[in-house]
Amino acid sequence: MFDTLSGKLGEVFDKLRRRGSLSEADVTEALREIRLALLDADVALPVVKDFIATVKEKSVGAEVLRSVSPGQMVVKIVNDALVEALGGTAVPINLLAPSPIPILMVGLQGSGKTTTSGKLALRLRTRERKKVLLASLDTQRPAAQLQLEQLAQRAEVASLPIIAGQTPMQIAQRAMDVARREVYDVVILDTAGRLSIDAALMDEVKAIRFAVNPVETLLVVDAMTGQDAVTTATAFNQALGITGIVMTRLDGDARGGAALSMRAVTGAPIKLAGTGEKLDALDEFNPERIAGRILGMGDIVGLVERAAQNIDQAEAEKLAKRMAKGKFDLDDYASQLRQISKMGSLSGILGMLPGVGKIKKQIEDANLDTTMFKRQAAIISSMTKAERRNPDLLKASRKKRVAAGSGTSVQEVNKLLKQFDDMSTMMKRMNKAGGQEAMMRQMQAAMGGAKGGRRPF
Repeated sequence: MFDTLSGKLGEVFDKLRRRGSLSEADVTEALREIRLALLDADVALPVVKDFIATVKEKSVGAEVLRSVSPGQMVVKIVNDALVEALGGTAVPINLLAPSPIPILMVGLQGSGKTTTSGKLALRLRTRERKKVLLASLDTQRPAAQLQLEQLAQRAEVASLPIIAGQTPMQIAQRAMDVARREVYDVVILDTAGRLSIDAALMDEVKAIRFAVNPVETLLVVDAMTGQDAVTTATAFNQALGITGIVMTRLDGDARGGAALSMRAVTGAPIKLAGTGEKLDALDEFNPERIAGRILGMGDIVGLVERAAQNIDQAEAEKLAKRMAKGKFDLDDYASQLRQISKMGSLSGILGMLPGVGKIKKQIEDANLDTTMFKRQAAIISSMTKAERRNPDLLKASRKKRVAAGSGTSVQEVNKLLKQFDDMSTMMKRMNKAGGQEAMMRQMQAAMGGAKGGRRPF
C-alpha cells in the first residue's frame, strides 16, 4: 500500500534530516521532489497544487528554518497536510437512525461491490452487533444474486430470498418491508453495476435512492484504477450525492493517488478500505494512520487492533504458560502459525511497523507470505502425534513420509525442523535460572556497562 509514494518521500526526508539547517532553497528543492512523487503516484493535479502550496506556506516560516530540527519539522508539516488531504479524521458508517437503516451500495461492475457488501455485513454483525439483511438488486448478472446469498451465509447474516422476474425497485421495496416486519437493524442494498457510467445506470440508482431514502449511499471504487476511480467518484457524486466511499484493493495499490485525490475532488469521506480477499479484510479508513504509513511511521495502533480482533486470547495465554515452563512442541508451533495467519499477509503486518518501508525490498525478496505458513502447517499435520511431541523421532524415512503426505519436499521438512529447533533453543535459554538476567547483563555490557557504569578501556 502506497509503496511507491512512501519510498520517494522517504528519500526526500532523509536528505532533509541530514542537514543541520535548511535554507528556503533547500525547502523549495524538497517540495519540487515531493510534487514529482505525488504526480508519479497518480494524485490529481489540482490536489497536488493545493498540497504543495499548503506545505510551502508553512515550511518557509522562520519557526521552521530556525528550529532545532528543521528537517523533522518539514516532515511533520507534510504529515499534517497528508492527513488533511485524506480527510482529516476517520468517519464511521452512520448508524444513528431508526431501524431498519438502509445502506445503498453503488459503483461500476468489477469494483468489488458485491464482495464489499458481504464484508460490510460481517463487520456490522460482529463489531456493531447489528442484525443485518443483505439484498441483491442486480438483475443484470444472473449469478449476482446467488453470489450475495453465498456471501451472506459466510458472514452468518440473512439474505433476501430471490424471486425471479422482480425489478430492482420491487426488490428494494420488498427488502425494506421484510426488514420492518422481521425487525432488522440494517438493510444493505447491493445495486447493479455497469462496465461504464451511462444514463440507464444512473436513472435506476436514482429511482432506488429516492424510494428507500438510504442513510448511507456508499460508492465502491477499485483503488487500482487510479484516476479512473476519481472520475467514477465524481460522476456518482454529482448524480447521487454519495455519503461515503469504500476503496477496494487498497492493499494492492502501490501508488495511492486515488485515495489522496478522492476527498478533495468529491468532498465525500473515504469510510472503509478493502485490504485483502478474506471476508473480514475491511478496515476503517483512518487518515492519521494512513499518513503515518505513507511516511514510514507505521501503524502500531492498527496492528494492535488487528491482533486483538484475530488472536484467540485463551489459546495465546495457554501457549505462553507452556513456553514459560520450557514446554514447546510442534503442536504449539503450529498454533503460533495459525494465530499469525489470521492477521493477514506477513508483508502487510510488517508494513504496519515503523521503519520497515526502508527494508521492503529485502522483505519481498525473502518471499514472506502466509502461504509459507500454510505449507509448514501442512507438514506438521502430516506427522504423528508422537512425532509432533518429539521431533527427534523424525529420521530420513519418516521425513520422506511427512513430505509425501504434505505435498512438500524433504528439504522443506528439514527447514521447518531447523526453525523449530532454533526457537526451542532460544526459549530454553530464556527459561534457565538466571537466563533473563544474564541476557540483560549482556545487553547492558554491549551498550557500555551494566547499571549505568562505564566499561573500562
